[in-house]
Amino acid sequence: MDIALTLVVNPDCSTSLEKIEQAIAGVFEGRPINRAVLSDNKALDLTFDADPGIKVTLAEILDDIDGLDWCLQSAENRRKKMILADMDSTMITVECIDELADFVGMKEKVAAITEAAMRGELDFEGALKERVALLHGLKVADLQTCYDERIELMGGARTLVQTMKANGAYAVLVSGGFTYFTDKVANAIGFDMNRANILGIEGEALTGKVVEPICGAATKLETLEEQSAKHGLGRDDILAVGDGANDIPMIEGAGLGVAYHAKPKTRAAAAAAVTYGDLTTLLYFQGYSDAEFVQ
Repeated sequence: MDIALTLVVNPDCSTSLEKIEQAIAGVFEGRPINRAVLSDNKALDLTFDADPGIKVTLAEILDDIDGLDWCLQSAENRRKKMILADMDSTMITVECIDELADFVGMKEKVAAITEAAMRGELDFEGALKERVALLHGLKVADLQTCYDERIELMGGARTLVQTMKANGAYAVLVSGGFTYFTDKVANAIGFDMNRANILGIEGEALTGKVVEPICGAATKLETLEEQSAKHGLGRDDILAVGDGANDIPMIEGAGLGVAYHAKPKTRAAAAAAVTYGDLTTLLYFQGYSDAEFVQ
């Protein structure tokens, strides 16, 4: 089985693909390599025969290079047929619940709970209920204001989803956040479906409760399994991406699970990570070149 190594450098860093190739040249000495440029001076694919020893050695070298995102995987079936993605701090640049809390003067307190929950230090469901309770009385109109003024798509989000969809993939947005936002974000990016938590509303204000059942880590994995079965796909057909501890089951359940600018616990559980680049890095990991991107 051939192995594909994808190297993606951050153009703002001093690291260059040339320097990286020089650093790993000794690992491949006497071994044939197929080299394909995916993006000039930014992304490169190296394909070679599988060897467990080489994989370990490469990881040791590449992990120490600043400004580099990399992925080592089977060269077969790289272009995934389904993407499951988290929303907050993955497909958008903020945590919606933290921004909502700012409208009631509780952002600092809520953000601290969010951070601890995403790091896996708190039970997700309990932390969600605690934070939503602090939103009691928030006007529904403020949700729209929050979306209009504070929600920004993550760099490369639309290009990632639209490129995969143009090549036959199905796109699922599954979030521990709220349907009020996932409905809008899914539409803006082009996801085929979305799943998230429902905020309790009475009259024109939030009740401070979440409608059961809660969409947490288990729901994300269940969604992966449900949608893969529905579309007749195997584990290796699926890409999952997220940043928090509640994304770990979904990331571990995918053929390619990626931690995106993620918390340490999530990074440790993922097959690959994006630390420096935007979401188009996930296209390079699948072997797409710039010329194939749908802008």
